[in-house]
Order: sequence, then structure tokens, then C-alpha cells
Amino acid sequence: MPDLAPVVMPEREELSQLVLELHADGSPWVPSGLGNHLHWGAALQADAGMVLSMARCNRVIHHAVADFTVTVEAGLGLAKLQEVLAAQDQWLPLDPPLAGPSSIGGLVARGLSGRLRHRYRDLRDQLLGISLLRSDGTAAKAGGKVVKNVAGYDLMRLFCGSWGSLGLISELTLRTMPLPKGRQIVQLKGALEDLQQLRQQLLLHSSMALEFIEWRQGPGAATCLQLGLCNLAQEQQLQLQLTPNIQLEKLPQPTTSTTTSTTVEAGQWLLRLGLEPVKIVEFMQDPVAQGWQLQLGAASGLGLAQAAFEGMAPYRVEALRRACERRSGYLTVLQSPNNSKLDAWADVKSKPLIEAVKKQFDPLNQLCRGRLPGVASC
Repeated sequence: MPDLAPVVMPEREELSQLVLELHADGSPWVPSGLGNHLHWGAALQADAGMVLSMARCNRVIHHAVADFTVTVEAGLGLAKLQEVLAAQDQWLPLDPPLAGPSSIGGLVARGLSGRLRHRYRDLRDQLLGISLLRSDGTAAKAGGKVVKNVAGYDLMRLFCGSWGSLGLISELTLRTMPLPKGRQIVQLKGALEDLQQLRQQLLLHSSMALEFIEWRQGPGAATCLQLGLCNLAQEQQLQLQLTPNIQLEKLPQPTTSTTTSTTVEAGQWLLRLGLEPVKIVEFMQDPVAQGWQLQLGAASGLGLAQAAFEGMAPYRVEALRRACERRSGYLTVLQSPNNSKLDAWADVKSKPLIEAVKKQFDPLNQLCRGRLPGVASC
């Protein structure tokens, strides 16, 4: 956990009273899960206050196995939840980038889905219900515990990606899925023109429902495609579509305990990129993209870039951001050096609306001072 002490870890029954006391005093504070990703995103102000961790609120409240739903406290770790679900032959199809163990509430607050979004959609689409505490201690909830529940204002989408700036997530209900059998990851190498043609064939003219398909490029490594296959039948289908100029390599199979496809080490830049899919190859060939470890969804255009701090000066990040923006895309800085002056995210057109929502939920500006997604400096 970053040095943002003091850290308070209340029990569930202590939460409401603690938040009420903080509001009465007008004290700033930072909502947190397990605390391993508090340094991601925009830097918190020096007066951001204490960290309120949900680490002790970590129960599985109810697993409706037959209905494929699970309700948990927000401090429950993703890896632990996957173990509980796997015992019933189920899972949450999530593989977000992680710098360490992460809670379910922390994942929702960051709103960062991994490459499995290609088949299973974003994290926000897997949310069925949410309970939270506002900065004044008011409890609120939205959604429910069944898949077809649509009652109430959609706080779920509002809080997914709010980075703790609107309130404290306390409880979540999520959709689970049957655990797939025979998953396989393959890597395809060959001439860029051949890979482009295969990408188009798989996305537009094939019945294969892949777990993911993404472009990969790294320092000194040729551009390639990685595919996530759901079963052995898909591997046979894929073999029939390969030309002699494309080589297939099988990578280690993902396990039921795998919760991320991207492990982020300390001392590494982590950037989130968004581009139009048809512009990805052009972007990867841009000189400013060289030296970065890139993984970009071939269908969504969303992905990540990584590089060591010591090998990439901040101006290289700005150059990469401009390259994205020239192609109608964006770049978000998730992990950066402590002395970096780069904005995590740029101002968006809806900035006035975002600030108005923030004022409604947190009128005293107590939560996550300095961090409001969509607002470059706050």
C-alpha cells in the first residue's frame, strides 16, 4: 500500500458510524479495498486524509449457484472469490491488470476490464447490484440480486470507474458463468498483411466466439496476434483458416485461479490506450510506439502499454498520448513515477457534468481529493 497513512480497517458494523463522524468533521478520506492500487491514476493531494480500507469486510454473503449470481462484501479479494466459485464449477470472467491482490470493490472502482471483455463484456456489464455509503454516511443501493432486475437509478455504471471519488462501495452482486473446459491461448506470427487478413476473417466472417483476440508488440519482437480459445473444437476450426505463411504457437493454458493476464511490476509505466481498431496497426508502426510492450484488442481497440520507468522519460508518454489523440483515441496514465507531472487523464467534454455529479455526491469534497476521472486537475 502506498504511504498514505493512517489506514483504518473497520468492521462492517462500524462503517456507517465512522463515515458519519468523518462527514461531521469535514475530514477528507480515501475509499480503499486492499490498498495495492491507490497509487494508480491521478495523484492524490497531500491533504487527501486517511485511507478507509474495506479489507475486513470480505465475506461471500450469498452464492445462488443455480441462478449464477453471487453477492459479496466489497473487500473480498478477486482470487479468493474465484476459488469459491470454482468449487461450484463457476467463475467471474475477469482478467484486469493488477499490481497485486485486489478486492472486488477496488476492481469496480477502477472500472478496468481485461482482454476477456471481448467475449464476456466489461466489468460493468457483469454487475447486477451495488450497495454503497455516500460521503455523508447515507446508505444507497441499486439493482438487485437477479439478472433481470432493472429497478432504481443505475448507480452501478456511475460507480464503475469512479475511482473512489463518489462514495464507498460496500457490497456487490455479480453475474457468474460456468467454468469453461479446454481453454487455450495461441499466438500467431507471420507477415503483417497476412495477420491483418486473418483478423478480418475471424471477426467478420467466422462463427468462432473467441475469448479474446489482441495485437501484441514488444521491444525487439515482431507484431503478432494472440487468441483465447474456449475449447478444443475452436483450435481445430482455427487450423483450417490458417495460411501456410502463419505460424501457430501454443502458450501455457490459463488456470481457474488466473485472475489477470497482465501483472504490473513496480517501476513500470502502465498506460491504458483506446483506439479505433482499424488504426491499431498504423499506430503500432508509429516510431513513438517503439520500445513499448503493447497489447491492444483487435476488435475493441482497448489495451495497455508498459515500459520501465528508467527506459521511458515522461515526454515519451506525452508523445504516445498525442499519437493516440491524432487517431481519435486516448491515453490514460495508470502507474507512473512519483515525481511525474503528467495528467493521468485529459479533460473530457462532459467535465461540467462530472463536476456537477461530484458536487451532488460529495459536496464537501472529502473523497479522493485530486482524483476525479475525466477532469485533468481537480
